[in-house]
Amino acid sequence: MTDERAGRTAGTEQATVLVVDDTPTKLYILSSWLRRSGHRVVEAAGGLEALAKVREVHPDLVVLDVRLPDLSGYAVCEQIKADPATSAIPVVQISGAAITAADRARGLDRGADAYLAEPVEPDEFAATIEATLRYYRARQRAERMARRLAALTEVTLAMNAAGTFDELVASAVEGTCRILGRHAGVLVLPPDGRVRRFTAMPPDGTAVPRPAAPGVLAELSARTTGNAVGTEILTFSPAFWAELLPDTLVEDEILSVLSRTKPGRPAVALGVEAVPPLDQDECNILRQLGQALALTVDNLRAYAEEHAIALTLQRSLLPARIPEVAGLDISWRYQPAVDNVEVGGDFYEVVQLGERVLVGIGDVQGHSLLAATVMAELRHALRASLLGPAVDLGASMALLNDVLRRYHPGMTATVCLVLIDPATGETQIANAGHIPPLLTDGRGGARYHGLGNLLLGVAEETYRVDRLSVPPGGSVLLFTDGLIEDRDTLLDESLETARQVAEAVTEDLEPFCDRLITRFGAREDDVALVIFRRTADGPDGS
Repeated sequence: MTDERAGRTAGTEQATVLVVDDTPTKLYILSSWLRRSGHRVVEAAGGLEALAKVREVHPDLVVLDVRLPDLSGYAVCEQIKADPATSAIPVVQISGAAITAADRARGLDRGADAYLAEPVEPDEFAATIEATLRYYRARQRAERMARRLAALTEVTLAMNAAGTFDELVASAVEGTCRILGRHAGVLVLPPDGRVRRFTAMPPDGTAVPRPAAPGVLAELSARTTGNAVGTEILTFSPAFWAELLPDTLVEDEILSVLSRTKPGRPAVALGVEAVPPLDQDECNILRQLGQALALTVDNLRAYAEEHAIALTLQRSLLPARIPEVAGLDISWRYQPAVDNVEVGGDFYEVVQLGERVLVGIGDVQGHSLLAATVMAELRHALRASLLGPAVDLGASMALLNDVLRRYHPGMTATVCLVLIDPATGETQIANAGHIPPLLTDGRGGARYHGLGNLLLGVAEETYRVDRLSVPPGGSVLLFTDGLIEDRDTLLDESLETARQVAEAVTEDLEPFCDRLITRFGAREDDVALVIFRRTADGPDGS
């Protein structure tokens, strides 16, 4: 065979090949064959030099003589394969002395990917090199694709875990930048009508918010896909993008995926710099990222809408206003659970009854439309029980218990009722399984009132009414268990924390309520609380 036959593979994908041989003539011949095949050649004359160039150049393939003056080719191959940074580099061993079957087996056992015995025909050499490179490139592509798919899964999980649109968009653009190693940008229009635009650039890939006109996505859709549902990848010129977003930093073409999941919904746009061109795998990753972003935006949009509806419904079932009562300062809070779109059964009530005021709080079992419905029924039943000339907290509580047991068997609720005369401080308390009221004396003392009776809905019960006096400056705090229940903290510890916070209720009640809720942080359950303070001077000036 002549040397010219090695040139048949010219024009194939170029690789960087390290040729290691201590014989100048042989080094020259092997390097010439490789260059004629279109490859870039790096040379080394010994084992130690070869190892240094492997670390420095990180070649695509090593052609390695077995007999070297310092280290044997076997030892060099073993060290290349033992290093995680170079273990994937294929090694073709070649020898004119170690040519027996045992020699070839030894070379393959110690890490070589192929073994050639001299004399070597040029076409056999070229074919062996190309076959080894073909396998190496396929392995590289598979490993790269596996890494990208793993990263795609991580980004998708991060997007689905986002609690806000800003978090979602930032996760998407950072993940795109990291996976594809390119300048990336994203445009999303949430229900609030404010376009979210974020960009990220290698190497750090941190999402940066950028301004965008409200109609930019509508204009982009109108000039490209219209109202079509689906996902499409488009290439935009720098001039087009600069016209759409004048502050853009991109100077090359942009490859963007536009995705719309439902008719009438705004599309999402996710794009990257298109230079150098993306391969097919990269385009598929970009498409999947765009589709995942569109679906996650829809899910978060639906969650936000359902949460808003639930919150509106919940608030419609609670008192529209709290009466202003001479001799009492009253403050209240209702805070829905941070991660729940369903309505709950927490409620509070403040009703003026002549010279006295009834303050109530309760919590119906469960977190559903049924719980909210039962809560509304109990509130209405409570108000009905107060219509007569005499107010009997024990009788009111018994009525609530009968309503729950008769019309909603299996449901339970806790309720605490407090009736106070602001002029005298005389107070009555009836408690059906609820957290006891916190009583403060206005001088830094705070204590829980004693436990009450059985919760509502369990059995027939005679509800005790306790009587006490609230001094001028003293206050009564009522709250539902959503404020203090925490899976990582004992209930007694949380109750004590609330008591300690209440000791300092010397400020205005509004900032106190904020401070109390902030102390416990975001909650997994709804929170209702009411606090009232008897002013130092009663309504008659006493």
